[in-house]
Formats: sequence, structure tokens, C-alpha cells
Amino acid sequence: MTPADLSLTVQHAVRRAVDDGALRVDVPPRVKVERARPGGTGEYASSVALSLARPAGRTPLDVAGVLKERLQGVPGILAVDITGPGFLNFTLRPDAGGDLVRAIRDEGAAYGHGTALAGTTVRFAEVTESRGQVVTGVVLRLLRSQGADASFGGGERMHVRPAAYLPDVLGVDAARWALLRAAPSDRALDGPPLLLQHERNSLFRVRYAHARVQRLLVNGLQLGFTPSYAYGIPSETSYESDLLASELLGVLGDHPLVLLAAARHRAPDRVARHLEATADALLAFQHTVLPLGDEKPSAAHRSRLALAEAAGTVLAGGLALLGISAPDQI
Repeated sequence: MTPADLSLTVQHAVRRAVDDGALRVDVPPRVKVERARPGGTGEYASSVALSLARPAGRTPLDVAGVLKERLQGVPGILAVDITGPGFLNFTLRPDAGGDLVRAIRDEGAAYGHGTALAGTTVRFAEVTESRGQVVTGVVLRLLRSQGADASFGGGERMHVRPAAYLPDVLGVDAARWALLRAAPSDRALDGPPLLLQHERNSLFRVRYAHARVQRLLVNGLQLGFTPSYAYGIPSETSYESDLLASELLGVLGDHPLVLLAAARHRAPDRVARHLEATADALLAFQHTVLPLGDEKPSAAHRSRLALAEAAGTVLAGGLALLGISAPDQI
């Protein structure tokens, strides 16, 4: 994990804390990470908790504790320690990106599923309104993906703003995205724009990104190489390319936490928004994957292809939880 990787990882932790309601601050556009100073621990440190404390109305130690909770167990980070008035200190693991990519390959569509809610029983009241049925059905899937015993037959009710489910008009995928992409209490998305193959169409971007990964895999095979994540991505490209890879790794690493938060908060829209972020990071990264011109395939290309493949797996798994297909071609 490079300093750029770590900076993005800490920024993602701040964003998760804001999304979860644990912190009420503006997410900084950049988090400064530097070598740990004498008296610190690990290789790197960040003073982000000190800078967020005043706007959050909390002490730096409180903010550091919130962020530490969201950084522990993140691929690539061996330990997070709080020193002094609220500095975050990081001890890193080698080959963090490889661990993440291999975990996604091993777990497939089940990557991000876990047992955090094991022992939790949830029983929803029967629903007759069409949007409520779709949303509650996905929430049940999310809860089960985290180990909960969830089903109909109880008293808990989802608070869902009514809207028509129109698979005969829009097709199943667009009809479901229209109801799920917006927060349950918000107005559903307009259906017709979701049928347009345009980058402004969030559903198209997500499904196109998955299809693009499948094309990259085919093209790689035609060029004589397959996905294989080396010890990190060899730095044969620009700093900008390395940042694109770091951004994609960060988003993929967030996936399990997003699924857990979506289950806890009964919020399928969090999964949809995360799939958009994954698609956008993949589409920005895709141009670095294949050799250009007379360039020969290298370890870097195999690693980048493995990272793209992992993104495709996450996109397919997330769409499946929403009941939406992930086509290999668009």
C-alpha cells in the first residue's frame, strides 16, 4: 500500500463515518498522510482527526476513535494506533492489493457477505404496495447476506414512498433500479431515462462497466495473457495511473462495509450508489489495463487485468443483490 493508497483509504473511512451518521463534517477532498514522526508508531501517520474535530464538534481523540473503528481490518492495514492528541498511526501489510483481489476472486459474488448480523432476527410485516415489496425484498437479501435470520411474518415495516413497479414498460432491470436507486423515503427515479444508453444514465454506467470488464478479459486472452495479481501493481505507468488503481482498490475494499451498512439501515440505495462509484472507478482505470501499440504484455498488465476482473465480480454481485442482471455485452 502506497501513501496515495493510504490517503484514499482514510478519506473513504471519513466518508463512511459521515454516511453512517457518526460524523457530521464535509469529507475533505484530500487526506494528508506522511511518514510517522519520532514518538509515533508504524510507517505512516495522519492528523485528519485534528482537522475534523472542530467542525464535528468533537474532540480529536473522539474523531480518531471513530475513524480507527472504520480502518481496522481494511486490507493493507495491519494496525491502527492513536497517539498524542489524536494522530492516527498506521502499520501496513505488504501486498495488500493482492490480498484483496485474491479474496474477491476466491469468494466471487459472495464477496462482502459476512456474519456480522448472525444471531439477529428480523420479521417484516407483509407488504402489498409494489415499491414496498421490491425494496423490502432486497433488504431481506441484504440482511441474510450479513448472517441475519430475516423473513416476512412479523411487525417491522419499511417506510417506503409508494411508486409503481413497471417491468412490462421498462423491463425488469430499469424498473427495479428506478425504485431502488433513490432512498426508500424519496421519490423513485423517472423510468424512461433509464432506458437510454448514455453516461448520464447511472444504470447504464454500472452495467456497461461490467460488460467492459468482460471485454477486457477477452482482449487480454487474445493478446496472450490472463489475470494474475503480482506483488502490488508494478509501477510502469504514471503517478496518475497508480492513483486510478488505488482509487479502484479503495472502492472494492469498501464493498463489505457498504453491504453491512445497507443491511443495518435498510437502505438498498447505498448499494446502488456504491455500484456507481465502482463503475466510475473502473471506467477511469480501464484505459491502463491493456498494452498499447507495440507494448508487450507485462506483470503490470496481468495485475491490472486481475484488478479489473475483481471490479467486474463486485459489480455483478451487487447487481444480483438488487435483482438486476449484469450482461456480458451491451
